[in-house]
Amino acid sequence: MSRQGKLIIFSAPSGSGKTTIVRHLLSTFDGQLAFSISACTRSPRPNEVDGKDYYFLSPEAFREKIEMGEFAEWEEVYPGSYYGTLRSEIERLWNQGKDVLFDVDVKGGLKLKEVYGDSALSVFVKVSSEEEIYRRLYSRGTETPESMEKRMAKVRYEAGFQDQFDVIVVNDELDKALEDAARLVMDFIS
Repeated sequence: MSRQGKLIIFSAPSGSGKTTIVRHLLSTFDGQLAFSISACTRSPRPNEVDGKDYYFLSPEAFREKIEMGEFAEWEEVYPGSYYGTLRSEIERLWNQGKDVLFDVDVKGGLKLKEVYGDSALSVFVKVSSEEEIYRRLYSRGTETPESMEKRMAKVRYEAGFQDQFDVIVVNDELDKALEDAARLVMDFIS
């Protein structure tokens, strides 16, 4: 019999700092929280390990698991390119006595909240100014002008969903955002 644990879901547009916050929480609550590994259909990148970074599935296997109802949430990001959270991954972590931490896109975060209700805390991470997000993304040095415009359009789109989350963490000043996030998690899991 697995214990019904809690889910803490962090979602945000690119450049908001959610991954930094999630990594901080994993080290702060070491032993209490475990990170949910997503499933995807893309090929592993160099140094990525199946079952550690992602569960790498073929599109056929992914669609089969969708039909069997094995995903808590999933999305076809591009035609034939799927990402999702397996229910078995959540159960696996709950069976270890952990609460589960997520770093997922906005739609995935809302779907997890819908499925798990009061067992889940959905947190939207945002930056007050669009200019700051642009600066953060630009400083990564990974974007072309075209991809940057697409990213910024997606940032604006995803920001429209922030009021559907349980709580918003503003990440204008990292130390304060880390403190706010840790306090939210502590209150929710205790």
